[in-house]
Amino acid sequence: MKFTRRLIAGALALSVAGAALPALAQDVTQKLADESVIETIKKRGVIKIGLSIFKPWSMRDLNGDLIGFELDVGRELAKDMGVEAEFVPTSWDGIIPALVSGNFDTIISGMTITPQRNLTVNFTVPYAYSGLTILANTAMTEGFTLEDYNSPDVTFAARRGATPATTIAEMFPKAELLLFDEDGAATQEVLNGNAHATMMAEPSPSDEARANPDVLSVPFDQAFGAGGEGFALRKGDPDALAFFNSWITHKANTGWLKARHDYWFRGDDWKDQVAQ
Repeated sequence: MKFTRRLIAGALALSVAGAALPALAQDVTQKLADESVIETIKKRGVIKIGLSIFKPWSMRDLNGDLIGFELDVGRELAKDMGVEAEFVPTSWDGIIPALVSGNFDTIISGMTITPQRNLTVNFTVPYAYSGLTILANTAMTEGFTLEDYNSPDVTFAARRGATPATTIAEMFPKAELLLFDEDGAATQEVLNGNAHATMMAEPSPSDEARANPDVLSVPFDQAFGAGGEGFALRKGDPDALAFFNSWITHKANTGWLKARHDYWFRGDDWKDQVAQ
């Protein structure tokens, strides 16, 4: 009898526990949803977006206002969420730590999705794609093959912490690499003859070569390190990741992302708005 009572008691306990499991799972799911940055954005009425300044992703116009592809994306995202967009310009080498520290809700700044970055942050599906090209000082690199750039006698300049710096180090490990906070400073080193070349995503190299035809050129009709660019967000937030992914997919399917990307990367109607 005692054994039978124990079996009945055990069965009842398992039954109660089994009934409690769905409720527990629902509580956990609700807690995750409540803690999502999406809820924070909705309550605040503002989405805070981290970005770095580099043409034509994000830049300041002649009045000092921020314009560019990323600004269009961020403002459209905010409009669809029913909130305002607040952009937080941040140096590239500190932008991921600033996101992790909670300085803003997401990074929308042409950030290439890489396994190394994915160890620290989560990425959405790509909302844009780009490749890198070499911008060279023509006189200093006359007659160079691609292999000639991989030499201790060659100096590259690049933006600190950005994908071009990593790609240069991987492709040309023997070359010297000078690091700067902005793409403009790296380009200036090449213009001044202090570096043989830099590497940037198009259309920046071709634009710089057209603006300085006597000094600069794009020596190879070849893109390197092509990859997708995603929004970066803090780990442990499945609701935010799901929302941003669905938004990007919708905007890609309707053609909105391509139209805005083509405007900034394939046209020049915007160039009279910024200092050349």
